[in-house]
Amino acid sequence: MHFKHPENLYFLFLLIVPILIHLFQFRKFKKEYFTNVRFLKSISIQTRKSSKLKKWLLLVTRLLVLFCVIMAFAQPFFDAKEANNRSNEMYIILDNSFSMQAKGKKGELLKRAVQELLEETPENKNFSLLTNTESYWNTDIKSIRSTLQNLKYSAIPFDLNAILARINAHLSASKKDIIIITDAVGLNAKQLQNFPKEDLSYFIIPKAEQLNNVSIDSVYIDETTEDFYNINVNLSRFGTDIKSVPIAIYNQNKLIAKTVSNLETAKKSLHFSIPKQAFHGYVSISDNSLAYDNTFYFSISKTQKTSVISIGESQKSNFLQRIYTNDEFNYSNSELASLDYNNLEKQDVIVLNELDEIPQALQLTLKDFVQKGGNLVLIPSAKSNVASLNTFLVNFGNIQFKSLEIANKLISKINFNHPLFTGVFENTISNFQYPMTKASFSIVSSSSAALLYENQTAFLAGLLNPVSTVYVFSAPINTENSNFQQSPLIVPTFYKMAQSNQNNGINALTIGKSNPFIVSTSLSKDGILEIKNANEQFIPIQQIMNSKVKLTFNDLPKEAGNFEIINQKQWIENISFNYSRSESNLNQLDDNLLSNYSTSDTIESIFHSIQSDRMDNQLWKWFVIFALLFLLCEMAIIKFLK
Repeated sequence: MHFKHPENLYFLFLLIVPILIHLFQFRKFKKEYFTNVRFLKSISIQTRKSSKLKKWLLLVTRLLVLFCVIMAFAQPFFDAKEANNRSNEMYIILDNSFSMQAKGKKGELLKRAVQELLEETPENKNFSLLTNTESYWNTDIKSIRSTLQNLKYSAIPFDLNAILARINAHLSASKKDIIIITDAVGLNAKQLQNFPKEDLSYFIIPKAEQLNNVSIDSVYIDETTEDFYNINVNLSRFGTDIKSVPIAIYNQNKLIAKTVSNLETAKKSLHFSIPKQAFHGYVSISDNSLAYDNTFYFSISKTQKTSVISIGESQKSNFLQRIYTNDEFNYSNSELASLDYNNLEKQDVIVLNELDEIPQALQLTLKDFVQKGGNLVLIPSAKSNVASLNTFLVNFGNIQFKSLEIANKLISKINFNHPLFTGVFENTISNFQYPMTKASFSIVSSSSAALLYENQTAFLAGLLNPVSTVYVFSAPINTENSNFQQSPLIVPTFYKMAQSNQNNGINALTIGKSNPFIVSTSLSKDGILEIKNANEQFIPIQQIMNSKVKLTFNDLPKEAGNFEIINQKQWIENISFNYSRSESNLNQLDDNLLSNYSTSDTIESIFHSIQSDRMDNQLWKWFVIFALLFLLCEMAIIKFLK
């Protein structure tokens, strides 16, 4: 026990005053004689005994009253359980990702959390508030009230590590109370491992009542005909109590297709045919759960021919001319000796067809070509120098050629999950006419292979870059070494390698991913490209690359939608942005994940717990109460005890 005013304890010596009064207060009795002396003597004895008991009781009660009054003025108290944490700084982490759109018992989780903060946070309490993207340092609830009331959902998923890094970068010598308000969607054990052990953490996990959800994951062109695009819309279902959803496609807000889909499986792909023309719209569904993933924006540019050039002997390149026809491609072949290097930057795809040697000047040109968004296809020659090939390929990724092997190998496996074959095959094919090679190089790569031999080594590997792809064959595919040219795989493989660049497919970027976008336009020295729509306008990071411009968006725009790329008030191209779908699955929370942390369902209980654990247990009120009780006892003794 401790005392706030221990000097008042000196007044305890006053307790001797009632004792002295009791000892020296002699009361004289006057004798009176009556006829019955014996009777009067007995009465006198009883009266003296009763008076003596009353005096002792009064002494005790007066001592206790005086003692309690003195102790009350000394203000005794017991130390709080967390007395050492009174000076802790408070940080409130508020998850405003899209999963917080889910509805709990009292409405949307984020809106309810904001309302509780406004109602339960003490007005004199200083704290720092951090959301998925914003930081508000050393504020109070009055100053931040308007910000909280207007808080919007963030396109950036909740990442506890990133927010903790912001807190640690905000230098402070004090310990911290960190209150995390999140539904824990996307939270994992790795993020919790980085939690500072010296700081105190409190998790508030609001619960969603409706965990079922449907999201639109992606849209891509499955097939292109003379008049139509056949597109696939991929849906994901989370939960089981979902029977069907309506789905519609809009171009410039004009309805062009609509249907209702039954979701029998967790993943489903729907097929639509839309007119073969420039498209700038979205796909929309309607469900009773999260709203952010119910719309997928995408654009399709006006159909342009893809420029393809093959470098190599004309005789070995005839099969490419049959694949890259004039209706969709501008195809040409050039011998290495007569190659016009200035013409290469105008191409979309370059095929190195069995060159015995790649000149150093060409290597530098091709490196620059790939960095600017062009696709490169390398078909090695049996006479290629392995060391020279490896020196060239190190510019594009982790892939290495080994020595040439003379052995028949069957190409027996298709990697249907590889981006090259997206939308090519309706069903998984396990038994087809296997092509083969007589001589091949062994290649080692960290990238996944699109086609594999029967011994699981790569026949065709793809090195994916942010804006382009480098495809590498492990063997020559001329008719003397392989029958791959006669295989049904030859056409979709080379067709997709040429069509995989962004100018000939769905244009739909994900907010928060740093993949750049290449725009075919020429800018003046001081020219700047702008991205805008009716609600938002911004200038992305841009790099001029001759006749192209590379755009990098990072966390922009703030909201998903269809946008236009503008150059000095002139329209250049359409572009679309969507939110990441990482928050769509509301069933990701592991109940045991936060078992070692303080958790609660309400903000009020956290503030109450912190306050009660750090407040001293004051006892002076009890002493005041006891003093009053003993005073009442004294009055009762005087009045009722004779």
